[in-house]
Amino acid sequence: MAEQRRFSGSHPALIAGVLAFACAVILILLIHDRWSRPDVKPAEVASTTTTGQAAHSAGAKVLPTDPKLSVEPTPAAPKPVQPANPE
Repeated sequence: MAEQRRFSGSHPALIAGVLAFACAVILILLIHDRWSRPDVKPAEVASTTTTGQAAHSAGAKVLPTDPKLSVEPTPAAPKPVQPANPE
């Protein structure tokens, strides 16, 4: 009678493949999370979603932001630097 070998352990190549796949998925998720823009909703929409529900349960209000001015004021420029040895 021929002796049959049983496969008792996991194959190392299979473990390495699964580990490489898991690392690739985690890396893709981290890159996507880092460079994707957040979904910004207006206050009317946010107040009816879970964001608004969480704000109301915490005792806060969801209000729209103030509109931007049509003409923004120019920022004050820094003063010129005085020379160390005025002549």
